Amino acid sequence: QLQLVESGGGLVQPGGSLRLSCAASGFTLDYYAIGWFRQAPGKEREGVSCISKTGGSRQYADSVKGRFTISRDNAKNTVYLQMNSLKPEDTAIYYCAAHRGVCSVLSGTGYDYWGQGTQVTVSS
Repeated sequence: QLQLVESGGGLVQPGGSLRLSCAASGFTLDYYAIGWFRQAPGKEREGVSCISKTGGSRQYADSVKGRFTISRDNAKNTVYLQMNSLKPEDTAIYYCAAHRGVCSVLSGTGYDYWGQGTQVTVSS
């Protein structure tokens, strides 16, 4: 079964940190660019970050630049999203997705696989 599984979400206070993981099973992430997206209640899904197949190219939404870092470990078949200085407006369900071509944070189209999401709540 081909799937992506996110983990690492939870409840954190403003200013805190979380590291999300996106693990693949049934296929190798080496051949895919990976994007992170999020959706807050009542809002549209938005792109957060994406990383190319080799990790040489990374993109970030303006709202998370300087606070979030995307990375990948192809040997572990896993992509990470390190989130620092978290704000209440970062509260959302976070999804990872795999793209065979070139990823973009501007659009969620063209992604071949999506995970089920992990909840991130930033609140005092």
